[in-house]
Amino acid sequence: MQNKTLKILIADDHELFRKGLISLLIGEEKIKIIGEANDGKDLIYKCLKLKPDLVITDISMPELSGLEAVRILFEKDNSIKVIFLSMYGGEDYIYHCIKSGGLCLINKNVPKKELLNAINKVSLGKKYFGPDYSDEKIERLMEDYENHLETTPLKVSAELTDKEKEILLLIAKGITSNKIADQLYISKRTVDTHRTHMMQKLNLQSFPQLIKYAILFSTTLKKDNLEI
Repeated sequence: MQNKTLKILIADDHELFRKGLISLLIGEEKIKIIGEANDGKDLIYKCLKLKPDLVITDISMPELSGLEAVRILFEKDNSIKVIFLSMYGGEDYIYHCIKSGGLCLINKNVPKKELLNAINKVSLGKKYFGPDYSDEKIERLMEDYENHLETTPLKVSAELTDKEKEILLLIAKGITSNKIADQLYISKRTVDTHRTHMMQKLNLQSFPQLIKYAILFSTTLKKDNLEI
């Protein structure tokens, strides 16, 4: 870890988890918790105001997701160092995190030792996505994903309903089913039903495949300046 005291901002919409994380780190040498945020918009405001050395944020939060908030912050200051926390993982999430400007994604259930290791690496500007992901593997992952996005043609599927397309765009932003339900004022069961129908219509076998399709769908809309 750096010799200087590391100023950290923590963002998570679940107060108990946020306070627990603060309690976990507050006694650590050369770590100072300078603030906390409870949603994506609050994260942007606090980050610009407090100027932390490092941000630890949940991926999925109200108002703006952690991914969206960090993407906005990174456009203003690309020196920002970010650790993403999530209950989910996998290469799709790693791709999302890196593209938004993050250096790290770890599970919310990791032991304290691994969290401190991640903080140490990220504070030095290094990527960390767990012991199974070397720098070389992450680089190959990003190259393969970018090549896949460039070479895979995708047309907006007429089979999808407007509501399904709306949910698909939210999935592309890394928003969970619970948060999608809250945002669209529908039940989680309804979101899961839409998700199942989309996978059936698109002949997708797993949720990670749906995430990949969602990213392609979102990218295609942006390239073609389309709206749903």
